[in-house]
Amino acid sequence: MNYYKEIKNELINNEITKRVKDYSKNKSDLTTYYNVGKLLSEAGKHYGEGIIREYSKRLTVELGLRYTARTLFRFRQFFLLFSNEKVSTVSTQLTWSHYSELLSIDNIDEVNYYIRIGIEQNLSVRQLRERIKSKEYERLDDSIKSKLITKSSTSVTDFIKNPLLIKNNTNKEIISEKVLHRLILEDLDSFLKELGDSFSYIASEYKIKIGNTYNFIDILLYNIKFNCYVVVELKVTELKKEHIGQIEVYMNYIDKNLRTITQDKTIGIIICKKDNKFIMEYCSDSRILAKEYKLV
Repeated sequence: MNYYKEIKNELINNEITKRVKDYSKNKSDLTTYYNVGKLLSEAGKHYGEGIIREYSKRLTVELGLRYTARTLFRFRQFFLLFSNEKVSTVSTQLTWSHYSELLSIDNIDEVNYYIRIGIEQNLSVRQLRERIKSKEYERLDDSIKSKLITKSSTSVTDFIKNPLLIKNNTNKEIISEKVLHRLILEDLDSFLKELGDSFSYIASEYKIKIGNTYNFIDILLYNIKFNCYVVVELKVTELKKEHIGQIEVYMNYIDKNLRTITQDKTIGIIICKKDNKFIMEYCSDSRILAKEYKLV
């Protein structure tokens, strides 16, 4: 087989398609780059690694387009990635620029995760890059990663990251819950994304009356997908047993006074400086979670 001729034809046909059929540009790009990557992989087996650099020089001269060796190497990476049976099939809902962001990831399960959220949440290339940079996949619990691999059903709490990244524009150590609270509200959109999908904001310092005493829930949220209220309490210390009791009271209050019969039970999230797994081991309420925060 004349690998060079086949590669050249693929690239020429793609350029023609992109000019004539604007609606199919992305599909044409992905199909072409996959096919070229396959040809490059086969050519490399016959002629060695140097063939990619040779093809790069010839293509640049003959087509008048800059197909660098690095670009051709990425086409081959693209083919090798998606020829792996453990990787999701190529989706045209993501662009070549999206897939380029994934080529440096070695973990196949991690690649599948970012493809999944990229499609489901309609992420831009910049947003996808930020999610990868924040090591979002690595901050998921191992049990959740197993669910994703086996495609098991997930719950409202599964995609809450640990630690949660909170932007700190003050460049100072947070010494009070009030300051931590303010930082979260200043970039509420990022905070909700750290929790996962479908979280919506209801109120800050939500006022409730228990007996003759007024109490204030730090942040009250609602998860649309899982149809439940979410109580969030902030602690700038290590998790303590009294924190469990406090949030449990608030959750029960919401269930009794706000939740309707069609809604699921309230979830509680304690965001703390340091988790205490021994305390959580003896927490009998599975609706309560403790997650550490990290200032970035």
